[in-house]
Amino acid sequence: MSGRTNGNAPVSALAQPLRLPSVGRIAACVGLFLLGAVVGVAGTLVQPGWFPGGLLLALAAEAGLCLGGALALRSRAGAASAAGGWVLVVLLLTASRPEGDFVFAAGAGSYLFLLGGIAVAVMCATLAPGRQPGGAPVRLGK
Repeated sequence: MSGRTNGNAPVSALAQPLRLPSVGRIAACVGLFLLGAVVGVAGTLVQPGWFPGGLLLALAAEAGLCLGGALALRSRAGAASAAGGWVLVVLLLTASRPEGDFVFAAGAGSYLFLLGGIAVAVMCATLAPGRQPGGAPVRLGK
């Protein structure tokens, strides 16, 4: 469907029939989710070891994965899938165990990693290039 009725008037995206994602697209989103989880675990281990550089490296890896996922899938779903895996793992690692063990220390670097990573995930998921409708470009007033 080209997104137009009778050749002249554009049709809203809400008025078009629902298109379900393909199996490959779902598999790619699951893979990006798992890769986001791996990047979250790696960033959690890297950022306290080499403080300013490790923190920047961990956040850059997350941003690269989110933007790369968005460009690979040509939609915001790629960025959101990778960001979802990252956020889930990092939030699970912030919880302390009953024995008193924890991964994150209560320091500025840990808070910068957690809050900065969430901010990077939100920025990448919202600013990633979305799908554009097909067809010729149109100017208003023609």
